[in-house]
Parts: sequence; C-alpha cells; structure tokens
Amino acid sequence: MQLANLRVLVSGADGFIGSQLVEHLAVAGARVRALAYYNSFNSWGWLDESPIRNEVEVVSGDIRDAHFCHGLLRDIEVVFHLAALIPIPYSYAAPDSFVDTNIRGTLHLCQAARSAGVRLFVHTSTSEVYGSARYVPIDEAHPLTPQSPYSATKIGADAVAQSFFYAFGLPVVVARPFNTYGPRQSARAVIPTIITQLASGRRDVELGDVRTTRDFTFVEDTCRGLVAVASVEQGAGEVYNIGSNSEISIGDVLKMIAAEFGVEARSVESAERLRPAASEVHRLRCDGSKLEKASGFRPQVSFKDGLARTVAWFREPGRLERYKSYLYNV
Repeated sequence: MQLANLRVLVSGADGFIGSQLVEHLAVAGARVRALAYYNSFNSWGWLDESPIRNEVEVVSGDIRDAHFCHGLLRDIEVVFHLAALIPIPYSYAAPDSFVDTNIRGTLHLCQAARSAGVRLFVHTSTSEVYGSARYVPIDEAHPLTPQSPYSATKIGADAVAQSFFYAFGLPVVVARPFNTYGPRQSARAVIPTIITQLASGRRDVELGDVRTTRDFTFVEDTCRGLVAVASVEQGAGEVYNIGSNSEISIGDVLKMIAAEFGVEARSVESAERLRPAASEVHRLRCDGSKLEKASGFRPQVSFKDGLARTVAWFREPGRLERYKSYLYNV
C-alpha cells in the first residue's frame, strides 16, 4: 500500500520509535495524525523536538479510553499502533498497568478501527514475545513464551489484534521488531544506559547479565521496516519480523561503545538490573527473510555505524541532562 496522501494515525507518536516513524511518514507524503500520551505539562514527548511537528496533526489522549479512541480514528485510513508500556523491570512492579495499556488499549483501538473501516491496521509487537530462543534465527513460527508480565501483555495484545482479523475481517498485520536502538531511546534500554554512564565519566558500568545476546536494529531501519510491512499486498493476517539478522552479546556492545568514546570500561553486575532467573531472555536473533521476500526490505545501517550515530546524538550539548545517568531507570 502506498501511504502518500493517505490519512494515517500513529499511536505512541511521542515516543522513541513513534516520533521517528511520524517523521518518516510525513516525508513520504502521508497525512499524519500523531497521538501523544496526555499529560498536564502540555508535552508531546520527542515530537516537541521534531522538525516536522508543525506539519502533522498532534492529538493528546490515552488509548485506555475507548470513547476517546473512537473519536481519534474518525476519518483515518491506516493505523500504525505503537503505543505501549514497555519497560520490563517496571512490569514486575506494576503488571496491571501493562494489562490496561497493552491489552485493553489495543482492544479499544481495534474496536475503533473496525467502526472507522480502516484500510490497514499495523499492530506493533516485540521480539520479547518469543522468550529465549529455542532455535536461531527466530522466524515467525517460533513458539511464544511469556517470560515477563510485559511480554505476556504483548502476546495478549497480538492475540487481540489478530482476533479482529479472524472474527471481523479487520485488515490487521503484525510487525514484530527486534531490539531497536538509536537517538531518543529511553535510558531504561541497555545501549543508552551504557552511553550515558560512559558520557558522565564512569568507567565501571553497571549492567545486568552481559552474556545475553540481542539482535539490534537501528531505529531508521525499524521505521523503514514498519512501512515495508504496510506495503505488503495481501499481508493482512500475517506476522513479520523486523531485525538485523545478527546477534551480539551485551558485553561486546559495551566494548564497542567504549571504543567510540576512546576509553576502556568494564561491566559491574548490578543486582537490581538482573531479571529473575527464569524471566531472563538469554538469546535473540531475527530471521527477517519473510518480510524481505514479501517486500524487499533489508536493514541498511550497520551496527557499527548505528552506534556511532547514537553516541554522537547523546553527546550533543544538553542531551545528558534529560537522562539522569546517576539513577537506575526501570
């Protein structure tokens, strides 16, 4: 599907990936309505710093309100649903919040999308739903394992969205990104955690289990992947992975980032940063061949180049002040 001139909603548009997807869609000519989470500070999150913030329609609200969602989707043709609660450590402390936002919020948007008669509903999942890899690379047929309350609610959200395809014919396609990184990412994620600690002068970097491996995808490629998912003809009802088709340990990520800073650093295991033993996802590596065959999509930014761009962004004046590197951000 070509998105130019279509009325497109992006939920979670104030966030790390969502704000950059809004920019990507606006450049492509889509008529974007961007949903930012309502707050009393009149903040649009990362959209406040976006060069295209005045070129899109920004709406503040909350997907946990079903009535609000019906108004939000009025006259919308395509939905990119990214709004979610995502910090895994926080899901141990506040699982009800994750159920309300990730499952019920998805239900509300699906109901509203069905009423609005949208042409396509792109539901954003996560590689965390797979749990620790039973085989690699991980394809879309890999079993789902809820190893955290967060991943459980994302599995539930995926199922809700897919049920609307089967039960009501809502044209839902599920996009399943692996570990996205890049500018604007929260310090709750491992790469910003490493960067902000090093940038603040620390050389003993507090981390969890550095033996785990992840498939990291630069945010620019994740946005391209989401658009590629939307472009697949006859893609409704399908699930597509988005990843770099490679893996690297957190320990090696630390070495690469330290090299960008020109320093030597070592990891210090922090008990509060460790997941419960059975909850830790030890290995993730994407098989993105299904999306590549369907759309031609392949990641373009190497991990080395993506890290360099990410470190450069964090080192810009004023960036670190937002991140409170002296705190553990769950």
